[in-house]
Amino acid sequence: MSGPVKRFFVDTNVLLYSLDPADPAKQRMARQWIRLLWHNEAGQISWQVINEFYSNANRKLRREPAGLRAEVRSLALWEPVGFGLGVLERAWHWIDKAGLPYWDGLILSSAETAGCNCLLSEDFQSGQQFDGITVVNPFRQQPEDFGLLE
Repeated sequence: MSGPVKRFFVDTNVLLYSLDPADPAKQRMARQWIRLLWHNEAGQISWQVINEFYSNANRKLRREPAGLRAEVRSLALWEPVGFGLGVLERAWHWIDKAGLPYWDGLILSSAETAGCNCLLSEDFQSGQQFDGITVVNPFRQQPEDFGLLE
């Protein structure tokens, strides 16, 4: 993909796969994406994503709180999008316009708020467009396809 610089909003599932050894291929790809987004300063998340990540990694992946807290502190360096009425109202827009579930509407609204043009997620349809934001499935597309290099 060529064109403007790509900014990627990272959905919770990508962060969880980076820690989950149950699917080594997805774990490897998630880690590669995250590493290259950090390296290229092209990643963004929200506090919603961080909260979902912490809760699910602790509960489902049985990760220890101390290690997860260190992960959260690192993720906070991406200056996560906060939550407020503006984000919520835009999420309602997406819920009504695109028929998204509540939590997905918040993810998309946060991606817009962060100025991202890509949403890195396997929970949305890959290639789907939302007013200038393209869904990218990190397990079907390579970071190199978007110019993310080390």
